[in-house]
Amino acid sequence: MQSSRETWLVDVAATPVAVRVLPPGPMEVAVSGPAVSTPAPEEDAPASPDPMISLKDVRKVYRLRGGAQVRALDGLSLDVAPGTIHGIVGTSGAGKSTLVRCLTSLERPTQGRIRVAGQDMTSLSARQLREARRRIGMVFQHANLLDQRTTAQNIAYPLALAGVPRGQRRQTVERMLELVGLADRGASYPAQLSGGQKQRVGIARALADDPSVLLCDEPTSALDPETTRSILDLIRDVRDALGLTVIIITHEMSVVRQVCDAVSLLEAGRVVEGGRLEDVVLDTSSRLSREVVPLPAVPEAARSQGDAVLDVCVTAHPGEPAAVALMSMVAELGGDIASGVFETVGAAQIGRLAVTVPATQASRCVTALRQAGITAEVRA
Repeated sequence: MQSSRETWLVDVAATPVAVRVLPPGPMEVAVSGPAVSTPAPEEDAPASPDPMISLKDVRKVYRLRGGAQVRALDGLSLDVAPGTIHGIVGTSGAGKSTLVRCLTSLERPTQGRIRVAGQDMTSLSARQLREARRRIGMVFQHANLLDQRTTAQNIAYPLALAGVPRGQRRQTVERMLELVGLADRGASYPAQLSGGQKQRVGIARALADDPSVLLCDEPTSALDPETTRSILDLIRDVRDALGLTVIIITHEMSVVRQVCDAVSLLEAGRVVEGGRLEDVVLDTSSRLSREVVPLPAVPEAARSQGDAVLDVCVTAHPGEPAAVALMSMVAELGGDIASGVFETVGAAQIGRLAVTVPATQASRCVTALRQAGITAEVRA
């Protein structure tokens, strides 16, 4: 899901405020009152497809020497719809890596059920598990290519292990090289490739076995911003072309904004918040919304002595103008915009502004903004 972002700082003592709303359209409803809508005729909602990935009450407990226990996953439940890109975010130690290992059955959960593409991964025999794993492609933070093999040989390696005939391997490798934009680099060795090209080879290798699910564990954290964007675009294009379901484990919220359809926040081995990315972003009071679109920083130069900072948030969908009205209202209340950010995530738009007002007027301004349907609070 595409997102675009603009952050600006305004010297309130010297310059007027200028706001440019990012594509695909202007921001929100007019703030003077609630919008009036005509109810649409009721229709039967289409049945939701079965999830491609489903985890129910999954627990993973590691027993240490001395009898101590570590709960890496603690009752985790999660559904991932087919054909979507689902982001999993969380701090170090939240359980992200254990989740990936359980999804691929490299680790057996202590308790709970894991279904991938309709198969219960916790009940498969060793032979069935080997076959099921071929339907799950893995992309890692580092491509981990074999240095003594060419690009083509690296992509063909898992096919050779699976016993795919040589002629079929050659056709698959050529198709994968074309898919990831490396049709002319099949004879190159890893030392001759850039970081982004190596990751493209890693993606091609993960797709060679024709998986239905692609798990990406921090796929861009070792790349520069421009290369990161190109790899995320490639992941989206591959999803669209092959109909894959993709899970991206990441700590980078820019990755979530750019490419994910849904997102879940892990904490202490549980999903504590999650949903469709648009819904998450529009729930401005949620912790995950503030993680995806964080509050803007306020430079000292934009804050006069005795001022309070108000965090103001406005949401919208394309075609609902409100940015100019919000700016006008802030000015009428005697406030100035110290900094802000507008973000467009799919069909959802969100603006987070840091507004400075005299401390004695902070409570009155917050009340006025809230009465107009705008989220506002005094920054601590």
